[in-house]
Amino acid sequence: MATTRILVINPGSTSTKIAIYQQEKVIFLKTIKHPLEVLKPFKRVTDQFEYRKDMILEELRDADVHLETIDAVIGRGGLVKPIKAGVYSVNEAMRQDLMECKRGEHASNLGGLIAYDIAKRLPNAEAFIVDPVVVDEL
Repeated sequence: MATTRILVINPGSTSTKIAIYQQEKVIFLKTIKHPLEVLKPFKRVTDQFEYRKDMILEELRDADVHLETIDAVIGRGGLVKPIKAGVYSVNEAMRQDLMECKRGEHASNLGGLIAYDIAKRLPNAEAFIVDPVVVDEL
């Protein structure tokens, strides 16, 4: 049976948490702090996209994590249209909505964006969001 490795990305207002799961076990965990003076020049949250993605990739390189071993990349779901809880593939339409902040600006928008970008670099990985912050089941 093949071992599944998942990179999880959880962007917050002043930090980004990343983890790698192998099956159900956490094999890597890191909180990347983003000082306010570093974030201040970015006018919009999505302007932080390259900066945060580069920080994630640098941390993974420093930890000797080989991206080609990743099977899926999951980002904290952002401000998408109200949907039920679940796992959703990130496609180009969702990426565009998150980048344009069509439903508002929130750090979690970066989760799907970064997951999509990293997954595109990998031969067999897909990008997903899970239980976006807009989950509406009332």
